[in-house]
Amino acid sequence: MTGLGLVTPVGIGVESSWRRVLAGEAAGSHDPLLAGLPVDFSCRVAGFDPDAALGRSAAWRLDRSAQLAIVALREALQDSGLDQTTWDGARVAVVLGNALGGVQTYELQQRQLDSAGARAVSPLLVPMCAPNMVAGHLAMECGAGGPNLVTATACASGTTAIGTARDLLRSGRCDVVITGGAEAAIGRTMIAGFARMGALSRRASEPDAASRPFDAGRDGFVAAEGAAVLVLERVADARARGARVHGMISGYGASADAHHATTPDPSGDAVERAVRSALDDAGLTTADVDHVNAHGTSTKINDATEAKLIQRLFGDRVAVTSTKGVMGHALGAAGAIEAVCTVLALREGVVPPTANLETLDPEIELDVVAKAPRLAPHRVAVSNSFGFGGQNAVLVVTAP
Repeated sequence: MTGLGLVTPVGIGVESSWRRVLAGEAAGSHDPLLAGLPVDFSCRVAGFDPDAALGRSAAWRLDRSAQLAIVALREALQDSGLDQTTWDGARVAVVLGNALGGVQTYELQQRQLDSAGARAVSPLLVPMCAPNMVAGHLAMECGAGGPNLVTATACASGTTAIGTARDLLRSGRCDVVITGGAEAAIGRTMIAGFARMGALSRRASEPDAASRPFDAGRDGFVAAEGAAVLVLERVADARARGARVHGMISGYGASADAHHATTPDPSGDAVERAVRSALDDAGLTTADVDHVNAHGTSTKINDATEAKLIQRLFGDRVAVTSTKGVMGHALGAAGAIEAVCTVLALREGVVPPTANLETLDPEIELDVVAKAPRLAPHRVAVSNSFGFGGQNAVLVVTAP
């Protein structure tokens, strides 16, 4: 990883986001767009002005997910030191995770159709809401003419994208891969659907305390938006040009529960296969792992199932955290955001706290970091992501 970019509910930029994560400052707040719904709060990117960031003529043609992704891309490219005006664009790929496409654009245009008829619908509707376009727009932004695709494995999409990007590099089909995830799916219909499923927290009286992974009082996740972009290169190539290497994606594993549309397999067997596959890919064992960035959504079943699996694999000797306590659940972008947080934790020798964790669920037998960041120099971390449909993706991140 030679370039990192973040746009999250707690900051526009890597450093501002990371400082809020370390401080455990949660982003949940009441959302005017959701007023009147059973769940009327979310984690939005505060202060994001697409016109100022991208220029009005460009911003109005893009769904919010693409807007967030382009801003994260620009930071990641600047951080990498690569010059896209001189690189061989045909050797640069884009692989981005996105779960739900341009939901906000679709909802707006549906309202236009209902209120003013077909001629009021934007001719840009399809290119704005199609999931593949977020990767397409990143390629247009920087002249990346290599393989270009979006991975859609629900809440594992960002992690799947990073693993797929790594495989492209190893295959020799490209020299640089721009990867990560973007999501901006906080629309009234989507939130109403999640609420009807019983997946969302109902802690409306204190939305900033609603996302509380592994806490005894957790009652669901808080929907979020955001984007993370990582620039990946082969280690030898990065070092040859004198680039700073933040960390390495040393292993990737994936599996399917083949169990239920929304509920994880309580045995955790498929997730274990994904973790062990990622460790095998990295040439490591469970004994080498110091830190786990958990999927940790703040839902009853998911947290309990994941905790049992982590305990089975690692016992209580690894430091566990979930950054969703701070940022909520950014769906298809979550795994990519968490991958960035994981490499920052390795780089700085610190494990961020799980925000809002006041009373650890007595059935969870893990060393979950809470209250304050923990100084803990470490070299190997695992980042977990699980999605609806039982789609699991796991990264092993190592220090350079």
